[in-house]
Amino acid sequence: MKKFKKLAMAMTLIFMFSLVGCGGSENTSGDKTKFKSGKYIGEAKGHNGNIKLEVEVDEEKIKDIKILEHKETKGLSDPALNDIPKEIIEKQSLAVDVISGATVTSNGVIEAITLALKNAGGNIDELKKVSGSDDSSKKELVKKEADVIVIGAGGAGMSAAVAAAEEGAKVIVLEKMPMIGGNTIRSGGAYNAVDVEAQKAQGIEDSIDKHFKQTFEGGDKKADEKLVKILVEGSLEGKKWLQSYGMKFNEKIGSVVGSLWTRTHQASDAAGTGYMNTLKEAGDKLGVEILLNTKATELIVENDRVVGVKAEDKDKNLLELRGKKGVVIATGGFAANVEMRTKYVPSLTADKPTTNHPGATGDGIVMGEKVGADLVGMEHIQLLPMAIELTGPTINVENSIFINKEGKRFINEDNRRDKLCEAIMKQKDGQYYMINDSQIIKEKNELGDNIEELIQKGVVIKADSIKELAEKIKIDEKVLQETINEFNKAVENKKDSFNRTLWKNKIEKAPYYATLRHPAVHHTMGGLKINEKTQVLSKSGEIIQGLYAAGEVTGGIHGGNRLGGNALPDTIVFGKIAGKNVVK
Repeated sequence: MKKFKKLAMAMTLIFMFSLVGCGGSENTSGDKTKFKSGKYIGEAKGHNGNIKLEVEVDEEKIKDIKILEHKETKGLSDPALNDIPKEIIEKQSLAVDVISGATVTSNGVIEAITLALKNAGGNIDELKKVSGSDDSSKKELVKKEADVIVIGAGGAGMSAAVAAAEEGAKVIVLEKMPMIGGNTIRSGGAYNAVDVEAQKAQGIEDSIDKHFKQTFEGGDKKADEKLVKILVEGSLEGKKWLQSYGMKFNEKIGSVVGSLWTRTHQASDAAGTGYMNTLKEAGDKLGVEILLNTKATELIVENDRVVGVKAEDKDKNLLELRGKKGVVIATGGFAANVEMRTKYVPSLTADKPTTNHPGATGDGIVMGEKVGADLVGMEHIQLLPMAIELTGPTINVENSIFINKEGKRFINEDNRRDKLCEAIMKQKDGQYYMINDSQIIKEKNELGDNIEELIQKGVVIKADSIKELAEKIKIDEKVLQETINEFNKAVENKKDSFNRTLWKNKIEKAPYYATLRHPAVHHTMGGLKINEKTQVLSKSGEIIQGLYAAGEVTGGIHGGNRLGGNALPDTIVFGKIAGKNVVK
C-alpha cells in the first residue's frame, strides 16, 4: 500500500511538472522547437512606438503572425512589418536579417515575435540558429524582356517607369533594396516649384527667373544652365502630374533650410511617403513590374547600344533583362559609400554620418563608367545642416533660429546649406541648437515623428520659459534671452546683421523647443553626364545609345551646392523626361 502511494505521488509530481512546462516556460528538452498550441501576444518598441503582434503556433510549427498594432510610418516600415513575419514562418526560425533602411522597425518586429514564441514554450536559442541547407550555389538563369528596364525604384526611377508606361511601354523596375523609395521616401517631402498665382495669394513674389538665378548661383554657377532651366521650368508641371495621380500637398507654401526662398510645397503625408505611394499606385495601374531585392550588376551592350541589364536576386539567381527601347539608370547617389565619397572628398570619412539610405552606394555610376559614360561634378558633395537622427519640430526655416552652445546666433539661418555647414563646423563641438516656439508645433513633424515621443526620448527639449530652456540646454540665461530679444527686433524690422531675408514669427510664445543638430553627408551633386533628353554621354561627348539616367545618379543639375527643396523636383522632372524619351 505504501509503495502504491509513493508511485501515485511520483506520478502526480511528473504530471504537475508537465503542466508547468506547457504553461509558457521555454522548452529546453531534446524536442527543441516544439510549442504549446495557441495564440500568443508579443510587444516590443519600434521606431515610432510599440509594435504589438500575435503569433499562432501548434505543437510542431509557427503557423501565423499578425501585426495587431503599430505606429510605424507607412511605406518606410512596410517591408519590416510584412516580410519579416513571412520569412520567419517560411524558415521556422528567428535567424532572419533585418530590413536595410528599416532597422529599428525590423528589430522591434523580431523582438516581439521572440517574446511571443518564448511564451509559447519555444527554445529561443534553437530558433535563432540558422536552419536549412545553403542553396546559394544553386544559381538559375532567369531571362525577361520588356520595352524599358529601369534600375532603381526611388523617386526618379518610379517617375521614369510611370512616364514610360503612360506611353504604352511594358516596364520592369529593378530595386536592390527590399522596399521602394530610395532617398525620396526618407526625405522631408519639400518640393520647390514656382507657382506665381498661389504664391501671390499668400503674399509671396516669385518667378522662374528668380528660381533659376538662385539655383544656378547657389551652385556657384557650376551647373549646366540648360539642365537648370529644365528643372525650374518643369517643377510645377511635375507637381501637377503627381497631383493628377492623387498626391496631396499642404496649401501653405513655405521654405526649407537651404531653399533661399519661399517656394516650397510641403507634402501632406509624412516624409516622402506621399511621393512613393502615389507613384507605386500609378505604376500598379499601368502594369509596371517591380523586382525587389534584385541588384543590377552590369549593363548589356550589343552593337554599341545598351540593350539590357544583368542582375542578381535575393536567392543568388542570375537575371538577364532585355529592354527593347532602352535602359534608365536611377540608382541614386553615393553618400552611403564611404570609399567612393572619400575618393573625391577625402575629408568625408566613415566617422561622418549620412542621412542617406544604406543602398545609396553609387552602383549606377560604376555601371555607367564601365560602358564609357562621362562623369561630372563628383567632387561636389553636400552636407545637410541637420542629421536625420536628430529630428525636431520642423525643417522649416522661417520660424527658427540657430544658436551655438554659447547661446549666440552665428549665421543667417536662410543661407545656403554648404555655408550653414561651414559655419556650424566652426562652433563648439560642431553642433548648434535649433530654437522654435509653440506657434508652429504640430503633433507630428514633416518626417512623421511624434513630437511628444521625441521630447520623451530627450531629442527635443521643451520648456515653459526661456529661463527654463537655458537651464536645460546649459546655456547662460541672460545670453539666450538677449539673443532671442535681438532676433525678435529683427523680425519686426525684417533686417539683421546677418542679412537674413526670410522672416515670419518671433520666438515669443511658450512653450519653447530646442533641438541639438549637427551636419551629415546628404547629397552627391556629381554623377553621370546627361543631355537635355537625359541621354547618358560618353567621355567623348557622344550619346550612349539606349542609355538614360535621372535623379541623384546624374551630375550637372545642381553644380557645387543644391538648394533645399530642389531634389524632389529633380527626380520627378528628369524621371518623367527619361521615361518618355526612352520610349520615343
